[in-house]
Amino acid sequence: MNPGKPVALITGGGRGLGRAFAQALAQAGSRVAITARSAQQINESAQLIEQAGGRVMAVAADVTDRHAIEQLVAKVEEQLGSIDLLINAAGTLQALGPAAKIDPDEWWREVEINLRGTYLCARAVLPRMIARGRGRIINVASAAGIQALDTVSAYGISKTAVIRLSECLANENHEHGISVFAINPGTVRTSMSDYAAESAEVGRRAPWVQAWFRQLFETGQDTPIEHSVRLVLELATGKFDALSGEDDLPELVKRADDIRQNHWYTLRLSEPPKTSSNL
Repeated sequence: MNPGKPVALITGGGRGLGRAFAQALAQAGSRVAITARSAQQINESAQLIEQAGGRVMAVAADVTDRHAIEQLVAKVEEQLGSIDLLINAAGTLQALGPAAKIDPDEWWREVEINLRGTYLCARAVLPRMIARGRGRIINVASAAGIQALDTVSAYGISKTAVIRLSECLANENHEHGISVFAINPGTVRTSMSDYAAESAEVGRRAPWVQAWFRQLFETGQDTPIEHSVRLVLELATGKFDALSGEDDLPELVKRADDIRQNHWYTLRLSEPPKTSSNL
């Protein structure tokens, strides 16, 4: 083990954004651990990373399984060293359809993967990060988390919660030297978005969603995955730590003090007149 190289744990590392993040971090010199439910997919990712000269370990785990995640984190720290960076990239977009018609278990499973998984992984790494007085967590959120979209309630609600969770974790752990960010990767061409664009099931249950994805891809308006990769690499350096819990756009760094003081980019509800009790 080379103690001079940082350690990164990436969930959803078997494909899409998670795989891209893991490859980029390994190429930049990090020791990388990847996890996902599919052993085949993470082994494929690990092979690509090793072929490029990177250091990687792959462990299959379900991010919604508390004990599996706790064991994963312990194993990574034992074999690679202290985890400096956690990237919660595991997510799903399949429980599409009107809330009155979608199967409740399918709806909740999507929330579990996107939200509970993010929480459990953060919870597993935080005690060790707090003890060391350093660490970074990057949670993959979505623009769907800041707007109400028909037939996308499970995904949208889970991503709204991920944004708020990121703010809470940032506030709670700032004094411990830990930075937490929620990032919006845009509409990236991955297997998840391909499913939304091509699945006959999505066409039946959420036709406007499918039409939107198809138009985006056909007109070349999807977001290049390289944009998110560059952002993650910059966040990993600590360049944007002053904006932990707020916004992570590069052009805002110079105004970090004002942003934190005024909470310009923090998720907020408008406050009604205090004439009655409000939730």
